[in-house]
Amino acid sequence: MPTPDTTIFICISCSVDGARSDRPGRVLFEQVGDAIAARPGCGVAVKAVDCLAVCKRPCTVALAGAGKWTYVVGDLSPDAHADDVLAAALSYGEAENGIIPWRQRPQAFRKGVISRVPPLSFRPEEQGL
Repeated sequence: MPTPDTTIFICISCSVDGARSDRPGRVLFEQVGDAIAARPGCGVAVKAVDCLAVCKRPCTVALAGAGKWTYVVGDLSPDAHADDVLAAALSYGEAENGIIPWRQRPQAFRKGVISRVPPLSFRPEEQGL
């Protein structure tokens, strides 16, 4: 099986309103996993992570790929955004540098971006800096 082009990391330790038993990230992880399983060969993998350190904006995901910018997105709902997460991951995978044009992002990704981190191979001179 080929290596996925895109990995979705989903924080599974976040809680809502301090209620540790309410784990929306775990639910989102399972729903995104089911959506990916329904699309074999889509080039996307999902991995649970213990913490993305964005506790004030749960549910939080990160989209990452080799040589691409990494997006960190929060304020997602496990009930409403699993399809948006997969749609964004598919667009991310199609983008050469991982930068998804704003208008092509699902609505939740337009409002929820926390950061965009350059790839390790980033060179400022590539942007004329």
